[in-house]
Amino acid sequence: MDLAPDLQLPSIPEVTLRALEACQRDESYRTISEIVSVDTALVSRVLALVNSALYRPETPIKSVEQALLRLGIRRFHTLLLTAALRQLLFELGGDEWQQLRDFWRHSLTTALTARALATLTRYQEPDEAFMLGMLHNIGELIAVKTLTPEAQEYYISHQPEVAAQLVTTWGLGAMAADAMRYQQALPNELRDASHLVKLISLSTRLALSDAAGIAAATTVFGLNEELTREINRRITHEVSSMAASLSIPLDDDYNGESATRKLKQTILQQAIANQALGLADLQGPVHQVLSETVNSLTLITGLPALCFGHTDDSLVLLSGTAGDTPQFALSAQSGGSVLTEAFTSGQPVSLGTRTPTVLDRQLLSLLRSPSLLAVPVVAGNERPGVFALGTDNENLQTTTELALLFTHQLSTILVERAAEPQPSQTDEIQQELARQHLRSQIHEVSNPLTIIRQYIYQLRNRLDDTEVQQDLDVIGDELDRAGDLLLNMSHNDNAPDETGTTELNTELKDLARILEDSLFSDGSRSLDVLLCDHPTTLAIDAAPLRQIIINLVRNAAESLPEQGGEVLLRTAAPVWQNNRAWVELEITDTGKGIPDQIRASLFSPVATTKGSGHSGLGLSIVKQLIDDMEGIIACRTGREGTTFRMLLPAASDRKNQTD
Repeated sequence: MDLAPDLQLPSIPEVTLRALEACQRDESYRTISEIVSVDTALVSRVLALVNSALYRPETPIKSVEQALLRLGIRRFHTLLLTAALRQLLFELGGDEWQQLRDFWRHSLTTALTARALATLTRYQEPDEAFMLGMLHNIGELIAVKTLTPEAQEYYISHQPEVAAQLVTTWGLGAMAADAMRYQQALPNELRDASHLVKLISLSTRLALSDAAGIAAATTVFGLNEELTREINRRITHEVSSMAASLSIPLDDDYNGESATRKLKQTILQQAIANQALGLADLQGPVHQVLSETVNSLTLITGLPALCFGHTDDSLVLLSGTAGDTPQFALSAQSGGSVLTEAFTSGQPVSLGTRTPTVLDRQLLSLLRSPSLLAVPVVAGNERPGVFALGTDNENLQTTTELALLFTHQLSTILVERAAEPQPSQTDEIQQELARQHLRSQIHEVSNPLTIIRQYIYQLRNRLDDTEVQQDLDVIGDELDRAGDLLLNMSHNDNAPDETGTTELNTELKDLARILEDSLFSDGSRSLDVLLCDHPTTLAIDAAPLRQIIINLVRNAAESLPEQGGEVLLRTAAPVWQNNRAWVELEITDTGKGIPDQIRASLFSPVATTKGSGHSGLGLSIVKQLIDDMEGIIACRTGREGTTFRMLLPAASDRKNQTD
């Protein structure tokens, strides 16, 4: 049977609900992806969409985490809402709810087992093994919502072929398709099969917790019985814990109607908030936007509202829906009132049974209501305003949920709008003229770059100094990269993937000489390099590595006080973590440390504070580059200075994994 890439499959409603709540709370992309990854229907929906012609990825997206990074939180949230709306279309009976729960438990058990075995046997991508474990029996899930008995029997009896077809359609690769196709092969037939095929086949058997699976572990990977049983016990406990956290019973009857009703309420609330915001004019200055949206807030809550904007250190009444709006300004510092407490804390505050202050009484009079709820607008590191709603305390929870959804959506729009450049001319003719002008400028810039590259080549051949020649090589490489970037800009294409190896210590030596001349030439500041004796060959290309080092060293140099300081580059190898070999790079400065207001969004694009700490677009680029090369970055900061510690994939680890 032919299958559409984007299947409409039933999900465990508790998982979808938890994922929507995580998006609404702005939890980390890793947390959100971990939640979504435990539901086969959601995984298939994400992979089908992100690998479709709509997004045209250069290389296939092979995990939920990669999809989330590609789409961004907001578009991913929209994808979840769409999947949740589809979920409401399924009308499942009692037996079907039991089948869905049993399917979920088996697929999750298989996925967790596959990841544990992948780690134990040093497979290079444990997350890939986990995802394929979730998808291996997708034919059974398709059968749950299939009407005819003949079709149900087909999907159940042809699960390996169904899974292989879908994995191929989603572009996950030939090895992944083989892992699906041969999942039911006998253990004796797997002795010389590929690593991934062995992992999935053995995991499906171990998920059944029978003697045949235990014996297969010995045949396929040479694992002894005691270790295999311990893996089974740990996975069973992990599945039980996850089910308990989601309120999914594993031993008693399961019915998802209650969770579905709550899911429906959540979807409706979010849809109402989005629709109400769509009625407001979201162009113009921030205070104008806030003033416009107070009508929408009253529309979805049915309650009178006031909107205060933050200016300097004051809160100024901008607009309201409770009659005439007087001129009203007050200090933004918390003085015990509901309004100022909500603004300073960044959390909603209700009057409830507390004794109202004079300001509370003034607001109650303006709103003509017996009680009061204040909800701040928190947009990134800024708090542009706060809403005050007149309430009666009878439906306070529902009102608070709606108001929080509304302000969250509004905050997201404000943050995205601030990050986007505002075009001064939007007419199509002007845009085309601008593109032509850009292409002309790029051509003019490329010409002198070509001349400089030729001159560097000629100059290098005239010099006998090896160090200077190496410096010129680095400059030439960076000019080549600049030329490639200009070329990509002119054709609006993404840069091609670059793979290779790079010796970290060599790159640091070459870059240090150039950075000393440009950033540390005044004598008051110093750049020191402490390199380990062990080889530091990385499984990455030199270009992104140089960009990371230059960005971090520049930030470190600019954080040093005027009287001087030190920046230290240090390497260590080999470093073992998560059963992989890494090369460690630390960049340390003796500056004043990163300010508190920057730490919360350290690797996000924010306004720069050069001179008093690290921030701006540079760190977000560094984080993205390290994520792309599957590295790890961490930061330690305080009064004594700041250290960025990176674990970069060692070339020796890649060689060991492929041998």
